Amino acid sequence: MKRLLKASLIPLGLSAFVVLMWVLVKDVTIDVLEPTGKTAIEQRNLLYFTLGLSALVVIPVFGMLGMFAYKYREGRGADYKPEVDGNYTLEAIWWGIPIVIIGVLGVITWQSTHSLDPYKPIASDKPPIEVQVVALQWKWLFIYPEYDIATVNELPLPVDRPVHFSLAADAPMSGFWIPSLGSQIYSMNGMNSQLNLMPEKTGEYKGYNTNINGEGYSKMTFTADVMSEVDFTSWTIAAPGEATDNNLNMDLATYNILAQPSLMAKPQTYQLAEKDLYDTIMAKYMGHGHSSSSSKTDDTEGMNHGTMNHGGTH
Repeated sequence: MKRLLKASLIPLGLSAFVVLMWVLVKDVTIDVLEPTGKTAIEQRNLLYFTLGLSALVVIPVFGMLGMFAYKYREGRGADYKPEVDGNYTLEAIWWGIPIVIIGVLGVITWQSTHSLDPYKPIASDKPPIEVQVVALQWKWLFIYPEYDIATVNELPLPVDRPVHFSLAADAPMSGFWIPSLGSQIYSMNGMNSQLNLMPEKTGEYKGYNTNINGEGYSKMTFTADVMSEVDFTSWTIAAPGEATDNNLNMDLATYNILAQPSLMAKPQTYQLAEKDLYDTIMAKYMGHGHSSSSSKTDDTEGMNHGTMNHGGTH
Protein backbone atom coordinates (compact mmCIF):
# COMPACT_ATOMS: atom_id res chain seq x y z
CA MET A 1 0.00 0.00 0.00
CA LYS A 2 2.81 2.37 0.92
CA ARG A 3 4.64 1.60 -2.32
CA LEU A 4 1.48 2.19 -4.35
CA LEU A 5 0.97 5.54 -2.63
CA LYS A 6 4.51 6.65 -3.45
CA ALA A 7 4.19 5.52 -7.07
CA SER A 8 1.03 7.61 -7.48
CA LEU A 9 2.61 10.85 -6.24
CA ILE A 10 4.21 11.73 -9.59
CA PRO A 11 1.06 11.40 -11.77
CA LEU A 12 -1.00 13.14 -9.08
CA GLY A 13 1.50 15.99 -8.94
CA LEU A 14 1.51 16.35 -12.74
CA SER A 15 -2.28 16.32 -12.83
CA ALA A 16 -2.46 19.01 -10.14
CA PHE A 17 0.03 21.14 -12.13
CA VAL A 18 -2.01 20.81 -15.35
CA VAL A 19 -5.24 21.73 -13.53
CA LEU A 20 -3.56 24.75 -11.89
CA MET A 21 -2.20 26.00 -15.23
CA TRP A 22 -5.63 25.59 -16.84
CA VAL A 23 -7.29 27.60 -14.06
CA LEU A 24 -4.70 30.38 -14.47
CA VAL A 25 -4.97 30.75 -18.25
CA LYS A 26 -8.55 29.69 -19.08
CA ASP A 27 -9.84 33.28 -19.12
CA VAL A 28 -6.68 34.85 -20.53
CA THR A 29 -6.56 35.95 -24.16
CA ILE A 30 -3.26 34.99 -25.79
CA ASP A 31 -3.18 36.76 -29.15
CA VAL A 32 -0.52 34.50 -30.65
CA LEU A 33 -2.69 31.43 -29.98
CA GLU A 34 -5.91 33.08 -31.20
CA PRO A 35 -4.89 34.48 -34.60
CA THR A 36 -7.27 36.27 -36.95
CA GLY A 37 -4.92 36.85 -39.88
CA LYS A 38 -3.76 34.49 -42.63
CA THR A 39 -0.08 34.78 -41.72
CA ALA A 40 -0.68 34.49 -37.96
CA ILE A 41 -2.77 31.34 -38.42
CA GLU A 42 0.05 29.64 -40.32
CA GLN A 43 2.55 30.73 -37.68
CA ARG A 44 0.32 29.39 -34.89
CA ASN A 45 0.04 26.03 -36.66
CA LEU A 46 3.82 25.94 -37.07
CA LEU A 47 4.20 26.65 -33.33
CA TYR A 48 1.86 23.78 -32.44
CA PHE A 49 3.69 21.40 -34.77
CA THR A 50 7.15 22.18 -33.37
CA LEU A 51 5.80 21.96 -29.81
CA GLY A 52 4.35 18.50 -30.49
CA LEU A 53 7.57 17.36 -32.15
CA SER A 54 9.66 18.59 -29.23
CA ALA A 55 7.34 16.79 -26.80
CA LEU A 56 8.53 13.48 -28.31
CA VAL A 57 11.84 14.13 -26.56
CA VAL A 58 10.90 16.30 -23.60
CA ILE A 59 8.16 14.07 -22.15
CA PRO A 60 10.16 10.77 -22.21
CA VAL A 61 13.30 12.48 -20.89
CA PHE A 62 11.60 14.10 -17.91
CA GLY A 63 9.54 10.95 -17.34
CA MET A 64 12.70 8.84 -17.16
CA LEU A 65 14.34 11.47 -14.96
CA GLY A 66 11.65 10.95 -12.33
CA MET A 67 11.72 7.17 -12.78
CA PHE A 68 15.51 6.94 -12.43
CA ALA A 69 15.54 9.26 -9.43
CA TYR A 70 12.99 7.01 -7.72
CA LYS A 71 14.45 3.67 -8.78
CA TYR A 72 18.11 4.45 -8.03
CA ARG A 73 17.65 6.56 -4.94
CA GLU A 74 19.86 5.97 -1.92
CA GLY A 75 18.80 2.96 0.10
CA ARG A 76 16.94 1.37 -2.81
CA GLY A 77 19.57 -1.35 -3.20
CA ALA A 78 19.70 -1.18 -7.01
CA ASP A 79 22.56 -2.99 -8.73
CA TYR A 80 25.62 -0.87 -9.51
CA LYS A 81 27.42 -2.10 -12.65
CA PRO A 82 30.05 0.46 -13.71
CA GLU A 83 31.71 -2.04 -16.05
CA VAL A 84 28.66 -2.50 -18.26
CA ASP A 85 29.19 -1.09 -21.76
CA GLY A 86 26.60 0.84 -23.76
CA ASN A 87 23.37 -0.70 -24.95
CA TYR A 88 23.34 -0.27 -28.73
CA THR A 89 19.57 -0.39 -28.96
CA LEU A 90 19.12 2.36 -26.38
CA GLU A 91 21.91 4.47 -27.90
CA ALA A 92 20.28 4.17 -31.32
CA ILE A 93 17.05 5.43 -29.78
CA TRP A 94 18.41 8.41 -27.86
CA TRP A 95 20.63 9.50 -30.74
CA GLY A 96 18.31 8.53 -33.58
CA ILE A 97 15.13 10.27 -32.42
CA PRO A 98 16.77 13.71 -31.90
CA ILE A 99 18.52 13.41 -35.29
CA VAL A 100 15.21 12.68 -37.01
CA ILE A 101 13.50 15.54 -35.16
CA ILE A 102 16.26 18.01 -36.09
CA GLY A 103 16.04 16.85 -39.72
CA VAL A 104 12.27 17.36 -39.79
CA LEU A 105 12.59 20.78 -38.14
CA GLY A 106 15.24 21.72 -40.70
CA VAL A 107 12.92 20.92 -43.60
CA ILE A 108 9.99 22.71 -41.96
CA THR A 109 12.15 25.75 -41.20
CA TRP A 110 13.30 25.95 -44.82
CA GLN A 111 9.76 25.70 -46.16
CA SER A 112 8.18 28.10 -43.65
CA THR A 113 10.96 30.67 -44.08
CA HIS A 114 10.01 30.98 -47.74
CA SER A 115 6.25 30.55 -47.45
CA LEU A 116 6.00 33.07 -44.58
CA ASP A 117 8.49 35.55 -46.05
CA PRO A 118 7.14 38.97 -44.92
CA TYR A 119 8.25 40.51 -48.23
CA LYS A 120 6.16 37.99 -50.20
CA PRO A 121 2.79 39.41 -51.41
CA ILE A 122 -0.32 37.57 -50.23
CA ALA A 123 -2.37 36.07 -53.04
CA SER A 124 -5.83 37.63 -53.29
CA ASP A 125 -8.36 38.76 -55.88
CA LYS A 126 -8.37 42.18 -54.16
CA PRO A 127 -5.64 44.82 -54.53
CA PRO A 128 -3.55 45.42 -51.40
CA ILE A 129 -3.89 48.50 -49.19
CA GLU A 130 -0.66 50.50 -49.02
CA VAL A 131 0.29 51.68 -45.52
CA GLN A 132 3.54 53.49 -44.71
CA VAL A 133 4.68 53.09 -41.11
CA VAL A 134 7.08 55.40 -39.28
CA ALA A 135 8.26 54.51 -35.77
CA LEU A 136 8.74 57.60 -33.60
CA GLN A 137 9.52 58.20 -29.92
CA TRP A 138 7.17 56.81 -28.64
CA LYS A 139 4.33 56.55 -31.08
CA TRP A 140 3.44 55.03 -34.45
CA LEU A 141 2.66 57.14 -37.52
CA PHE A 142 0.61 55.43 -40.23
CA ILE A 143 0.35 57.02 -43.67
CA TYR A 144 -2.27 56.05 -46.26
CA PRO A 145 -0.88 57.64 -49.47
CA GLU A 146 -3.85 56.46 -51.58
CA TYR A 147 -6.35 58.29 -49.37
CA ASP A 148 -4.37 61.34 -48.17
CA ILE A 149 -4.76 60.23 -44.55
CA ALA A 150 -2.29 59.90 -41.69
CA THR A 151 -3.05 58.44 -38.27
CA VAL A 152 -1.15 58.12 -35.01
CA ASN A 153 -1.49 54.98 -32.84
CA GLU A 154 -4.55 53.79 -34.76
CA LEU A 155 -4.52 51.51 -37.80
CA PRO A 156 -7.88 51.11 -39.58
CA LEU A 157 -7.83 48.17 -42.03
CA PRO A 158 -10.40 46.41 -44.24
CA VAL A 159 -11.13 42.75 -43.56
CA ASP A 160 -10.18 40.04 -46.10
CA ARG A 161 -7.92 42.37 -48.06
CA PRO A 162 -4.10 42.23 -48.22
CA VAL A 163 -2.15 45.05 -46.60
CA HIS A 164 1.32 46.00 -47.78
CA PHE A 165 3.36 47.84 -45.15
CA SER A 166 6.48 49.89 -45.83
CA LEU A 167 8.25 50.49 -42.52
CA ALA A 168 10.91 52.97 -41.45
CA ALA A 169 11.86 54.92 -38.33
CA ASP A 170 12.76 58.46 -37.34
CA ALA A 171 13.86 57.32 -33.90
CA PRO A 172 15.79 54.40 -32.34
CA MET A 173 14.94 51.02 -33.84
CA SER A 174 11.48 49.68 -33.01
CA GLY A 175 9.82 46.29 -33.46
CA PHE A 176 6.43 46.38 -35.23
CA TRP A 177 4.13 43.50 -34.24
CA ILE A 178 0.40 42.77 -34.28
CA PRO A 179 0.28 39.28 -32.68
CA SER A 180 -3.22 38.51 -33.95
CA LEU A 181 -2.20 39.22 -37.55
CA GLY A 182 1.36 37.89 -37.49
CA SER A 183 5.02 38.61 -38.37
CA GLN A 184 7.06 40.93 -36.17
CA ILE A 185 9.50 43.08 -38.15
CA TYR A 186 11.92 45.86 -37.27
CA SER A 187 11.57 49.52 -38.25
CA MET A 188 14.94 51.26 -38.63
CA ASN A 189 16.34 54.61 -39.71
CA GLY A 190 17.04 54.75 -43.44
CA MET A 191 15.75 51.24 -44.01
CA ASN A 192 12.61 50.51 -45.99
CA SER A 193 11.37 47.20 -44.52
CA GLN A 194 8.41 45.41 -46.05
CA LEU A 195 5.57 43.41 -44.51
CA ASN A 196 2.46 41.77 -45.98
CA LEU A 197 -0.51 40.80 -43.82
CA MET A 198 -4.19 40.04 -44.34
CA PRO A 199 -6.77 40.22 -41.51
CA GLU A 200 -9.60 37.70 -41.79
CA LYS A 201 -11.88 38.81 -38.96
CA THR A 202 -13.22 42.19 -37.88
CA GLY A 203 -12.31 43.52 -34.45
CA GLU A 204 -9.72 45.56 -32.57
CA TYR A 205 -6.28 44.04 -32.17
CA LYS A 206 -3.39 45.42 -30.15
CA GLY A 207 -0.07 46.24 -31.78
CA TYR A 208 3.23 46.63 -29.94
CA ASN A 209 6.77 47.86 -30.07
CA THR A 210 8.80 44.77 -29.22
CA ASN A 211 12.19 46.48 -29.05
CA ILE A 212 13.37 48.32 -25.95
CA ASN A 213 14.33 51.79 -27.21
CA GLY A 214 13.73 54.21 -24.35
CA GLU A 215 11.58 55.03 -21.37
CA GLY A 216 8.33 55.21 -23.35
CA TYR A 217 8.67 52.01 -25.37
CA SER A 218 6.35 49.95 -23.14
CA LYS A 219 3.51 52.38 -23.88
CA MET A 220 4.29 52.53 -27.60
CA THR A 221 1.19 50.60 -28.58
CA PHE A 222 -1.51 51.02 -31.18
CA THR A 223 -4.82 49.49 -32.20
CA ALA A 224 -5.42 47.74 -35.50
CA ASP A 225 -9.12 48.38 -36.15
CA VAL A 226 -10.22 45.76 -38.70
CA MET A 227 -13.57 46.66 -40.24
CA SER A 228 -15.76 45.70 -43.17
CA GLU A 229 -14.85 46.96 -46.64
CA VAL A 230 -17.88 49.26 -46.62
CA ASP A 231 -16.95 50.79 -43.24
CA PHE A 232 -13.34 51.23 -44.31
CA THR A 233 -14.39 53.01 -47.50
CA SER A 234 -16.66 55.28 -45.51
CA TRP A 235 -13.78 56.08 -43.15
CA THR A 236 -11.42 56.96 -46.01
CA ILE A 237 -14.03 59.36 -47.40
CA ALA A 238 -14.98 61.05 -44.12
CA ALA A 239 -11.62 61.17 -42.29
CA PRO A 240 -9.78 63.78 -44.44
CA GLY A 241 -12.63 66.28 -44.24
CA GLU A 242 -13.05 65.85 -40.48
CA ALA A 243 -9.32 66.27 -39.93
CA THR A 244 -9.26 69.45 -42.02
CA ASP A 245 -12.23 70.85 -40.13
CA ASN A 246 -10.30 70.26 -36.90
CA ASN A 247 -7.16 71.84 -38.38
CA LEU A 248 -5.29 68.54 -38.22
CA ASN A 249 -3.10 68.63 -41.31
CA MET A 250 0.00 66.46 -41.50
CA ASP A 251 2.60 68.74 -43.08
CA LEU A 252 6.30 68.97 -42.30
CA ALA A 253 5.79 71.46 -39.47
CA THR A 254 3.21 69.21 -37.79
CA TYR A 255 5.39 66.17 -38.34
CA ASN A 256 8.46 67.80 -36.79
CA ILE A 257 6.46 68.51 -33.64
CA LEU A 258 5.04 64.99 -33.61
CA ALA A 259 8.52 63.48 -34.02
CA GLN A 260 9.70 64.91 -30.69
CA PRO A 261 9.93 62.30 -27.89
CA SER A 262 6.51 62.13 -26.23
CA LEU A 263 3.50 59.90 -25.59
CA MET A 264 0.13 60.45 -27.28
CA ALA A 265 -2.84 60.69 -24.92
CA LYS A 266 -5.17 59.28 -27.58
CA PRO A 267 -5.07 58.23 -31.26
CA GLN A 268 -5.32 60.99 -33.84
CA THR A 269 -6.28 61.27 -37.52
CA TYR A 270 -4.81 63.84 -39.92
CA GLN A 271 -5.32 65.08 -43.46
CA LEU A 272 -2.09 64.21 -45.30
CA ALA A 273 -0.86 67.56 -46.62
CA GLU A 274 2.70 66.43 -47.42
CA LYS A 275 2.34 63.84 -50.21
CA ASP A 276 5.96 62.63 -50.05
CA LEU A 277 6.28 62.63 -46.27
CA TYR A 278 7.49 59.03 -46.05
CA ASP A 279 10.13 59.61 -48.75
CA THR A 280 11.24 62.78 -46.98
CA ILE A 281 11.70 60.89 -43.71
CA MET A 282 13.66 58.18 -45.50
CA ALA A 283 15.84 60.76 -47.27
CA LYS A 284 16.99 62.19 -43.93
CA TYR A 285 19.12 59.07 -43.47
CA MET A 286 20.09 58.51 -47.10
CA GLY A 287 22.49 61.37 -47.68
CA HIS A 288 19.91 63.37 -49.65
CA GLY A 289 19.57 66.13 -47.10
CA HIS A 290 16.58 67.18 -45.03
CA SER A 291 14.61 68.96 -47.71
CA SER A 292 11.44 67.62 -49.27
CA SER A 293 12.68 69.00 -52.60
CA SER A 294 14.88 65.92 -53.15
CA SER A 295 14.11 64.35 -56.48
CA LYS A 296 11.84 61.35 -56.65
CA THR A 297 14.53 59.45 -58.55
CA ASP A 298 17.11 60.05 -55.83
CA ASP A 299 14.63 59.05 -53.10
CA THR A 300 13.79 55.80 -54.87
CA GLU A 301 17.46 55.02 -55.46
CA GLY A 302 18.26 55.69 -51.82
CA MET A 303 15.44 53.49 -50.55
CA ASN A 304 16.46 50.64 -52.81
CA HIS A 305 20.03 50.95 -51.56
CA GLY A 306 18.83 50.97 -47.93
CA THR A 307 16.47 48.03 -48.21
CA MET A 308 17.86 44.99 -46.39
CA ASN A 309 16.50 41.49 -45.89
CA HIS A 310 13.60 41.08 -43.52
CA GLY A 311 14.59 43.37 -40.74
CA GLY A 312 14.58 40.59 -38.13
CA THR A 313 11.28 38.76 -38.53
CA HIS A 314 10.04 36.44 -35.78
